[in-house]
Amino acid sequence: MSLKLLNNQVKPGKTRAICGLSKLKTFHSLSSGQKRLFLQAYRILGLMRFAILTRSFKSLVTGLEVHREMLEQAPLDVGDLATAHQIGWAVRKAAQFTPWDSTCLVQVLAAQRMLQRCGIAGVFYLGATNQLDEASKPGLSAHAWLKCGHDFITGESGHQRFTVVSAFSWN
Repeated sequence: MSLKLLNNQVKPGKTRAICGLSKLKTFHSLSSGQKRLFLQAYRILGLMRFAILTRSFKSLVTGLEVHREMLEQAPLDVGDLATAHQIGWAVRKAAQFTPWDSTCLVQVLAAQRMLQRCGIAGVFYLGATNQLDEASKPGLSAHAWLKCGHDFITGESGHQRFTVVSAFSWN
């Protein structure tokens, strides 16, 4: 029975409980490693959101190498690349469930911290554009994305519209 059908048969206010139950079942279906990574990503997303609201951006990127253009990165070995993709999955998935805004920048900073702790090198990019956004509103828009080697870890969607303003790398 689909959720849509269930929603039609349940009293108002019960839909949220059914969705929560579905999310809980999905969480329990994850492996213990995936659960651990998801919970770690959720916690770091919260820390990064709080840091963005309370600290300067300069303090958030202290210790990272700053560049003004796209960087060519050496490819990662297979194990590190697999770990990077798992971290990216955990950050993107956890971001869907946070009660706070887990924007592209929050996700990039969380993934960067997790990757750096694992000793996996990468680069995150900040881009800007003055093109119309999805709501057809003129103005400056920004986006952040993170790559390890040649692979996107977070923020791939829509990155082509943005001109790189800064890049931040770590080893």
